Amino acid sequence: MFTYILRRLALIVPTLFGILLLNFVIIQFAPGGPVEQVLAELQGQAAGATARVSGGGGDVASSGSGSSQYRGADGLRPDVIAEIEKQFGFDKPAHERFVMMVWNYARFDFGDSYYRDIAVVDLVIEKLPVSVSLGLWTTLLTYLISIPLGIAKAVRDSSRFDSWTSFAVVIGNAVPGFLFAVLLIVLFAGGRYWDLFPLRGLTSDNFDEMTRLEQIGDYFWHLVLPVTSMVIGGFAGLTLLTKNAFLDQIRLQYVETARAKGLNERQVLYGHVFRNAMLIVIAGFPSAFISILFTSSLLIEVIFSLDGLGLLGFEAAINRDYPVIFATLFIFTLLALVMQLVGDLVYHWVDPRIDFEARGQ
Repeated sequence: MFTYILRRLALIVPTLFGILLLNFVIIQFAPGGPVEQVLAELQGQAAGATARVSGGGGDVASSGSGSSQYRGADGLRPDVIAEIEKQFGFDKPAHERFVMMVWNYARFDFGDSYYRDIAVVDLVIEKLPVSVSLGLWTTLLTYLISIPLGIAKAVRDSSRFDSWTSFAVVIGNAVPGFLFAVLLIVLFAGGRYWDLFPLRGLTSDNFDEMTRLEQIGDYFWHLVLPVTSMVIGGFAGLTLLTKNAFLDQIRLQYVETARAKGLNERQVLYGHVFRNAMLIVIAGFPSAFISILFTSSLLIEVIFSLDGLGLLGFEAAINRDYPVIFATLFIFTLLALVMQLVGDLVYHWVDPRIDFEARGQ
């Protein structure tokens, strides 16, 4: 197993490099950018003006004479344009900037945000608690709901209860979480009917003036709607996985043998079936947390104005804040790869018979 861990850790480096390279190349062809936006502001044009020809970082386009051309640069002195390019680091060729970025990222030096006077790593650390709160509570609630529901559906397979709950699962799987978020706002956040829960932020404005108990209550009060919308949109897959895992185990021969020995259904279910059926469910917890954290929280953070990593990445993409874009991409990818390895280790810990190294994986 130790060799398998080393092999997986070694694969993280080329995977990160490939993802950074691919996204860096794509960025070169993205219209607009920080230099173009500054030039547009200087010329009084719209901040979202697009570049004529994409070059370094989607901004710089080198002509045959070596001068840079931008929409919005007409009338500006070349030294002004050169100074702006140097300010954002676009005075160097693309390959030099990529090599420098890889070297800095290898030392976890992500630079500074273009539009905020703060280091990117400090910015990520500042936003991380919000996203972790959403991801952690959503994952825990999803498991607490899906596992008992999946077990109940497996025990009552083909019953009326199974049919009605399957209808709810299908609805939860078909409707995106952000649509549930909009519905919850309309119903419970003063959108049209009741004004029971706050619409914005993770805490109230007077949070610092509250007692510790009041702060805890205020924190969970703000989490109700965003976490509920994410749980509703995410519990379907885990419920069906739990049900199918239990059905597969219930139909095996050892279950019939346990019943023949005189064990009741509860003893068979929780004494024998539960441990084997829950292997895949428990082992998938790390990956489920990462998936919910990175894929489900973006629109929820935007809808509920939660200042987390999802909203940070969205604003960085809109503003072409490349250091933030690449740093969040690097951190998200690294966490995802590490958590996949953790998931494999949990799988082996839950069932030592599973040996990835012996299988050559």
